[in-house]
Amino acid sequence: MENFKKYIFEYLLLLIVILLSIAGFWNIYFGVDANPTRYQTLHVITSLIWLSLLLYQLSLIGKKRYLIHRKIGLSILFFAPLLVATTALLSVHSAHKGLVSGQGDALLVQNVMGTLELGFIILLAFILKKRRKLHGAFLLSTSILFMGIALFFTLIAFVPQFKIEGPETFHRFADAGATSGLICLIIGLLFFLKDWRNGWTILLVSSFLTLNAFFNMFLIKHNLIQPLTEFVGSLNPLITFLGSFIVLSILLTFTVIPNKTHAAN
Repeated sequence: MENFKKYIFEYLLLLIVILLSIAGFWNIYFGVDANPTRYQTLHVITSLIWLSLLLYQLSLIGKKRYLIHRKIGLSILFFAPLLVATTALLSVHSAHKGLVSGQGDALLVQNVMGTLELGFIILLAFILKKRRKLHGAFLLSTSILFMGIALFFTLIAFVPQFKIEGPETFHRFADAGATSGLICLIIGLLFFLKDWRNGWTILLVSSFLTLNAFFNMFLIKHNLIQPLTEFVGSLNPLITFLGSFIVLSILLTFTVIPNKTHAAN
C-alpha cells in the first residue's frame, strides 16, 4: 500500500492508458463492422505488453527490488524495437490503405511522427539510464503517446459529441484530436507541477499530439500530404518492420555496452 501511495499518479496513469487502449480498439474487434487486421492485432498485443512491462517495472522500483528491475529492463532491448517496428508497420499499412481507397490517411502524420517520437524517447531513456528518475520519467512518458491516440479513438467511438455520422460531422474528427491533445497536455502539466526536475519529460511528450496536429496542417497547406502518403504507403512492410527493429536494437545495445565494459574492468 505504501508503494502504491508513493507512485499513485504513475500507477493511475498507466492503468488509465491500459483501459483507454482497450476502449479505443473495442469497436475494431467487437463493433458492428468488426474486422481487425493482423497489423492492428500485432500492434495491440505489443502495446499492451509494453504498458504492462512499465507497470511491473514501476512496482519493482516501489518495492526497491532494483536487481530484478535491471534484469527485467534488459528485455526492453527486445520489446522496445518490437513495439516501434509494429507501430511503423501499422503506419505503412494505414497509408497504403488510404492510397488504395483514394480517401487518404487522416492519421498519417500522427502515425509516422508517433513512431519516430516513440523510438526517440526510448533511446533517450537508455542514454540517460544512470539518471534513474529521468530514465524512469522518459519511459513513463511513452504511455502518453498511447494515451493520446487511444483517447482519440475512444471519443469517436463512445462519446456522441465526437461520433462521425456523415460528411457533415467530419469536423468531429479534428475536435476529438484537439480534445485528446488538450487532455494529454493537462496531464503532462500535472506531472510537471508534481516534480518539475523530471516531470518536464512527460509535459514535453504530452505536447507531441498537438505539435503533430500543427505539422499536419503545415503539410496540408503546402500540398505535401499526398506525396508523404504515397511515400509511406509504398514502403515494403517487411523491410520497414525489420529495418525499424534492427536500427533501434543496435542503438539501444550501444547504450548498454559501456556498462558491461566497465564492469569487466
